[in-house]
Order: sequence, then structure tokens, then C-alpha cells
Amino acid sequence: MIPDDKVREVLERVSIVEVVSEYVQLKRAGANYSGLCPFHAEKTPSFNVNPAREIFHCFGCGVGGNAFSFVMKIEGLNFPEAVKLLARKAGVEIEERQLTPAEKQAQSERQTFQRINDLAALFYRTVLEKKPEAAAARVYLQQRSVAGEIADAYGLGFAPDRSDGLVQHLKANAINLESARKLGLVKKSDHGWYDQFRNRLMIPIRDAKGFVIAFAGRVLDASLPKYINSPESPLYHKSSVLFGLDLALPAIRTANSMIIVEGYFDHLALYRAGIRNVVATCGTALTTTHTALIKRHAAKAYTLFDSDAAGRKATIRSMELFLEQRIPVYVIVLPDGDDPDSYLAKNPVEAFHACQEKARPAFEFYIRSLLQQTPPDSVDNKVRVIDELAPRFRKIADPVERDLYEKEICRLMGIPSHAFRKRLGGMPVTAQELRTGQPVSSRQGDLRQETLLSLLIRYPEARGEIVACGVESLFDGVYLELARHLLATLAASDDEQTLARLTEQLEAPEPRMTLSRLLVSDGHLADINWREAFDQCSRGREKKALGFMKDIAARLAVLEPDSDEYTELLQQADALRTRKSRL
Repeated sequence: MIPDDKVREVLERVSIVEVVSEYVQLKRAGANYSGLCPFHAEKTPSFNVNPAREIFHCFGCGVGGNAFSFVMKIEGLNFPEAVKLLARKAGVEIEERQLTPAEKQAQSERQTFQRINDLAALFYRTVLEKKPEAAAARVYLQQRSVAGEIADAYGLGFAPDRSDGLVQHLKANAINLESARKLGLVKKSDHGWYDQFRNRLMIPIRDAKGFVIAFAGRVLDASLPKYINSPESPLYHKSSVLFGLDLALPAIRTANSMIIVEGYFDHLALYRAGIRNVVATCGTALTTTHTALIKRHAAKAYTLFDSDAAGRKATIRSMELFLEQRIPVYVIVLPDGDDPDSYLAKNPVEAFHACQEKARPAFEFYIRSLLQQTPPDSVDNKVRVIDELAPRFRKIADPVERDLYEKEICRLMGIPSHAFRKRLGGMPVTAQELRTGQPVSSRQGDLRQETLLSLLIRYPEARGEIVACGVESLFDGVYLELARHLLATLAASDDEQTLARLTEQLEAPEPRMTLSRLLVSDGHLADINWREAFDQCSRGREKKALGFMKDIAARLAVLEPDSDEYTELLQQADALRTRKSRL
């Protein structure tokens, strides 16, 4: 824990203009300095630094903060690391807390593990570059256009087809082989120690800072398994590591986006083509930790998975994680049978960029894929599709986005919003509702009409007002039926016994259910000012009528005056005016 006074001292001593100038070419612009934002691509400077307040802000992508914030984002550091980096620049000494014996041991072990991985990476690299037994690997890389600078950038190597090549190398460097075993580099049998990786192209897996933390070994032919990956170790936790992140960070900062692929050679193919804001999972599905890491570095993501069933499943799973993290995610689709490597071998990089520009939002891609698999050509299929969509749809956090997707889903399936929402809530939907959108029964109800019915039940004065206004002007549908029944029954007697038996007198199930629900849930209306509640409900009815009037007026404007529909709508308008006059 760095003391607050030290943090303040570092901020007082550093100049944000000097810090940012190490990464961005700044020019004076009035009281500020401006330049091209390092966190997204732009041609006109929108990145501003205010030296008086020691803050920065980009009006293009919205990122901003102080010197610590800038260093954390551009270097991929956490807060303590950023403070220490700037402290060194400012000449501020930060005293480290004395480590406990256990912490010292853990630190020493980690340094040992790191040294072992570095020695292994150097061994594999040397074999690939210089040893005769790696000749086939060098030819293989040439054929796949992954030699030279590309191989250097990735630190590619080769594990010789010997049982103890790495074992002897580690022994020569005084390494305890038991420590190497914990990293999954060597194993032990009754006959002694032997190498885990043999006759394989070796791909180092590095963390965001570029330290080798694990390896992936690939065969050069069609034998299986194609890959052997390092196991979980004190340095390597595959559910939190993105392959190639160290190489991708500069490009990610510029593009402010990230492309996620499945395989190491998918990554290599894109990197070779000059597409550098790319990461890959390390032989595992995308995890919550992965998406949190992506959110830390990029504003949006693209997935580029295989087009087979497994790839579609991975796309849907990743979509769910991105929805939970509220990260915009798009799906890049290549022609069937192609992966990034094969596609770029046949097409120029501009063709890939065109595919990326056509990328659909992941949820839209999911909807259309689902409808292809289950065409909405029957009630059963429509219900099945909604049930499949429901758990993912609920993860859409943005209400505007959710509303737009609801409209698109209903349009594509040819169903009304009411039916979709009802099924989304776990309620059964009938064929009639899927066609018309009109509820056969409803648990939600119309709050305004239900309040009026409750007033009618509780307050004799309200009954008189409802009769005076005209029951047809205040109720419709099942509520009109209930209002008439209640007025007729309560006019004769309104004691408790009459109220208790009201529901028995109704044959139809929906009005009976509605009435019983009202009778057990209207306690909140006891001892209220019934007149104020009545007037409020009446005004709500008036507003609804005015809305209908506007719809009718808009329709009348485009109809021929001598048409039947024109005459019918005029009659409806007159009826609405009559109702309004009674309110």
C-alpha cells in the first residue's frame, strides 16, 4: 500500500505535459496542449492536456484523467505500478513495506519460475534457429509465411525429438527440475526426468508485460493431439490470459477495439497481415476474467470464431459474457470453410477489413442464426425461439438497446410485442395472442381501470359518479363487464357477505380472476380521498382518448372521404368526443 502523501508528492512533482509528451506529439493550443489521441484512431487532434489542472481529456473517445490514469491506460499498468513508474521519473522514493518471510519465499519462487521459463524459451528458440533437427520446422514456417521477423516477434521455437533435450539444458544452468515440473516443462518417471514437449513447434505464451508464462506445442503434421499446452502453474492461469496481448496493446490503444480469435495461427495470420489489435484464447473458452481484461483495454470487441457448430456456440457464449460486462461486441463472419489463415492466404487484407466493416452486433447475429435453425413458421417454433432468446435478452442492460431488439425480434418473427413480453415473463401464450397481440388473460391488468373498479367497490359515492359519467366512457373490455356486474349487484346490497360472494356469480374465468385479485389487493385504497383518485383516473382516460383521436385524425388525412373506412373512423371520433364531454 503506497501512502497517500507519497501519491500526492508524485503528482506534485510530475508534469502531465512531460508525461504525455513521451507518447504523444503535443502542440500548444491556447491554455491547453493538443495532439492525436493515442487511444483511438483519428486524423484531427481531439486529445487535450490542461497543464494548469494537470488533467487530460479526449473529446473523440471520452477518455480522461490525470497522469496516473494516462500511464495506467497506455502502459497497461495497475495503480500502484503507475505510481511507482512516475515516482522513479520524479525522483520520489517510495519505501516498500518489509516483506514477511512467506512473501519473500513466494517472491523468490516466482523469480525462479520466471527464470526457468526464460531459459526454456531461449533453448527452444536456439534449436529452431540453429540446430539441424529443426530443419523441418523451419521449412514448415516458411511454407506458412511465419518465418523471419514474425517468428522473432512471437519468439517461436522448436522442441527437439529427444527425451531430455530441455532437461539437460536446465541441469546445465543449475535448475532444480522439481521447479520445472511445476511449470509443466518436464516430467519424471521410474527411468528419470524427461521433456514434456518433443518434436513440436513451440509458441511462448506471454503476459501483458511480455514475460513468458507458458508454452503451446504444435505438431508439424496431422498427428494428434495437434496442441499440447502448459498446465496451470504458479505463473499461468489460462482463464485470465489472452495470447498476444503484449503484441496487441499498441494497436488496441489506437483502434480502441480488440479482435478475439480462437487459435494461435489465427493470431499469427492476422498479425502477419498487419492487423495487430488481435488476441486469442489459450485453448479455452472465453471467461468472465477475459472479458473484464478486454474491457480494461478496449471500448468494443470483435469475435472471429470458426463457422462450425462449436464456433457458433463459442460466439453465443462470448456474447453473453460481453452483455454482462456491457461491452459492445460484433461478429466477423468469413466465408464457410475459411479461417483467418486460409482467408488471408487467398485474399488481400482489404477484403478482411471489408468483412470487419460488415460485422453485425453479436445479439443480432445470434437472433438471425437462431431463426435460421428454427424458422418461425409455427406457434410451437415461435415459442421455442422466444424461450431460447429469453435468458440472453434479459442480459441486455441498456433499455434503449433492449427496446430496439424487441422490435426487431417481433418484426422478424411476425409477432406482436405483447406476446413476446408475456412469454418473456414465463407466462403461456396462445396462438391467438401470437397473431393479434391481444391478451386472452392478463396478470398485469390496466391500473387505471382497476383503480376505478376498486373505488366502485369501496366507496358508494364513487359508484354514483361512475353512473353519472357513463360506465361505457370509463371502462372497456373485461373491465366494462365487471363494472356493470358490480353496479347491478351492489345497488341491491353492499354488505360483506355480498362482496364475498361476488366472484361466484361470474362464469367467465378472466373477470372472475380479475375481481378476486382486486378484492384481496385493494387495501391501499382504504381511507383515501376517493374524489382525487377518481379525477386522476378520469384524466388518464381522457389522455388515452386524445391519443386515439390523433391516430384517427392522421388516418383520415390519407383516406378518400367517400370510403367506408373514412365513415367508420368519423363515427369513432364522434363517439370519443362524446365520451370526453362526459369526463
